[in-house]
Amino acid sequence: MNDMSSHAQMSIASQIADWIVRTAEKPLPADVVNMCERLLLDVSGLCLAARNTDYVQATLTAAEPGSCTALGHAQRYDMYSAALINGTAAHGEDFDDTFEGGPVHSSAVVMPAVLAACERFGRSGQDALLGCAVGIELLCRLSLVAPRAIHKAGFHPTAVIGTLAAAAGVGAALGLNREQLTSTLGIAGSMSSGIIEYLKDGSWTKRMHAGWAAQSGIRAALLGKGGFMGPVFVLEGEHGFFHGFAPSKTPDFSKLLDGLGDQWLLTTIAFKQYACGTMTQPYVDCAIELSRRGVKADDVVSMVCEVGEGTVHRLWEKLEDKRNPPTSYAAKFSSPYCVSVGFLKNAAGLAEFSEEMVRDPEILALAQKVSYVVDPDNPYPTRYTGHIRATLKDGTVHEVRRENMRGGAHDPLPPEEFEAKFVGNVLYGGFDKSVAGRLKTASTELFKQPDLSSYTGLRTA
Repeated sequence: MNDMSSHAQMSIASQIADWIVRTAEKPLPADVVNMCERLLLDVSGLCLAARNTDYVQATLTAAEPGSCTALGHAQRYDMYSAALINGTAAHGEDFDDTFEGGPVHSSAVVMPAVLAACERFGRSGQDALLGCAVGIELLCRLSLVAPRAIHKAGFHPTAVIGTLAAAAGVGAALGLNREQLTSTLGIAGSMSSGIIEYLKDGSWTKRMHAGWAAQSGIRAALLGKGGFMGPVFVLEGEHGFFHGFAPSKTPDFSKLLDGLGDQWLLTTIAFKQYACGTMTQPYVDCAIELSRRGVKADDVVSMVCEVGEGTVHRLWEKLEDKRNPPTSYAAKFSSPYCVSVGFLKNAAGLAEFSEEMVRDPEILALAQKVSYVVDPDNPYPTRYTGHIRATLKDGTVHEVRRENMRGGAHDPLPPEEFEAKFVGNVLYGGFDKSVAGRLKTASTELFKQPDLSSYTGLRTA
């Protein structure tokens, strides 16, 4: 026996554990179930789209064989490797869902962890649904506790918060009790990692952050299940998670706890329409609108974007570097490139971020004309807005604004656009529409299965 229980009564982690245990005792709301099914479909398509990429192929070399599914691959892997592969593939093109307020990517972390664990241990689809819902909700809520501060400290919120969320999701799916869940969160705090130095040279580490958090979450949950003790004050403690990863801001845990169990924030998750950084999305829409108005690139003298201060260090600076991204991956986090390619191609999908495309002289020439000014009243990160003021050679000024990110709760993607994205990803990965049909069926069937160790609906070979 240990003496953790009396101390855990007051901790944030123990309150999260209480919520998980209570949530497991009743059916999930219909809108939560529906969102989890849509997220599974989105993740499935993304994994297939990325399966032949160089970074996924490199990840496979670090994987071990086993019994779990890596989407889009015939080989089966151990659960840690499956979580790593699926998480890396789902997040690798930055085309996965996002949460306005974070920003964080949730399903690319939580679903690979929960599905691998449930497949390995023969848990039911309902167990997986519970784990996905709990983990995704927790990731969204934790991202609101100290907004902007994790990025400011040089860490990737999806990565560091994601480990906690994946651990909670796996713990819920495996039926851990209150004390085990509390320790699981404490353990996950020491496994959290993920720096954002990739922004400098366009290297690949962000791509693996979701997969790394997923496999770490499984490990934390199994340690907690086995009785390993983690710090109960992991989140709010003097040497805790937010002290380490977000030291510039006092955490506001009311954002995490208020309405927990009554209101599900995950139902507001946004689905990206473009394969690039979250906050660039509405700016791409503005660029496409300018192009459709008949504005010509040769006539443009300047494009000035009003932006939120919290986005500058990741998407705008150093400006000269952002105008000339060193790799196709770096281009995804370059607002000048994203605005330019959106304007010239009327798109910003997977094809617009190839190594060939980011060397296109016309795109790079226009990117040199794109700059920014900080808008002190910009609502980021609560809401993601877009703005471009284009000045032409004859002195004409064209201005476009977007008050919301298209694909989010305020402006959701129509069902046909959501499905078109999914099917496009499947085709991009080299499969045909019959595979897309099977995966669409699986996205609703999976959560009804009695034993996921024998379920083959997500396998493509």
